[in-house]
Amino acid sequence: MKRSLDAGRVGAMVDMIDVLVPTCNRPAALAVTLATLGSQTWPRLRIVISDQSELAGACEQPEVKAVLRYLRATGRVVDTFRRLPRRGMAEQRAFLLAQARSAYCLFVDDDVILEPDLVARLHAAIREEGCGFVGSAVHGLSYLGQLRPAQEAIEFWNGPVRPETVRPGSTAWARHHLHSAANLFHVQTRLATGDGIDRRYKVAWVGGCVLFDTALLRAAGGFDFWRELPAQHCGEDVLAQQRLMARYGGCAILPSGAYHMELPTTVTARAIDAPYVLPLDSLPLDATASDAPVQDRLPQDGSSEARQSADRRRPERRAPRASDRLE
Repeated sequence: MKRSLDAGRVGAMVDMIDVLVPTCNRPAALAVTLATLGSQTWPRLRIVISDQSELAGACEQPEVKAVLRYLRATGRVVDTFRRLPRRGMAEQRAFLLAQARSAYCLFVDDDVILEPDLVARLHAAIREEGCGFVGSAVHGLSYLGQLRPAQEAIEFWNGPVRPETVRPGSTAWARHHLHSAANLFHVQTRLATGDGIDRRYKVAWVGGCVLFDTALLRAAGGFDFWRELPAQHCGEDVLAQQRLMARYGGCAILPSGAYHMELPTTVTARAIDAPYVLPLDSLPLDATASDAPVQDRLPQDGSSEARQSADRRRPERRAPRASDRLE
């Protein structure tokens, strides 16, 4: 009994993290993703599912219902929403972000497997860096052994994560190749030191599993640009991250702890790609933003959310911890 009580006290002291899961027509994959969320070592999770399945609702399928019972019985809070008609992934993500109540929100796709300590590792990294997001890029393990040296370049942050601008076609844009196939898995296997230290590296974007500072994501506009896109589009996660990265910075961690199920995409119309059709700099940036500490670039609206976000970004700095679209 004492062990259980101690675990409860620890849980009460740590941050609640909202896990936001968009899903459509994938009940079996969703059940697997939810089961790996249930195995997380992070004790306080609120899982929010927005289901846009066209026929029977995913959360009514027996495999998903079983995992939902397990999650609730083991202390996770779960909220489910059935939302039709579909108005595009950007609107779906905007809805999920509107449900977030915690300081940090983790967007997880419905076809991702998470290692048990991943949420804790992402939380440690974003607390330490105070940036807009920290992601865990997904591995496509069916590509194991297919080495692509030209796509395995990695740029580590050798200091605090800083804002940077990444536009389509830029040199930094080519970073996305690292997240294709099993490229990242090959890199982390080759660089493994066995010291248990995570390293932060520079990204163009991260797909599938990204922890955001909720206040900063909203300050950068979130996914409100959904109204500027037709319902059939892609790249909404890319644009939101790049707008956030330009203001507050973002990174990914190595080793990653996320694996892609490599199922066929449910977003089949990809002619309208958000970062190519909408501007990166739609929100005004202070001329000195990229040179100022993150806490000095927070929204100055006096809101309690902004003040709380600023407070979270001032922990004592510790020593550094040393598909996306699968192709």
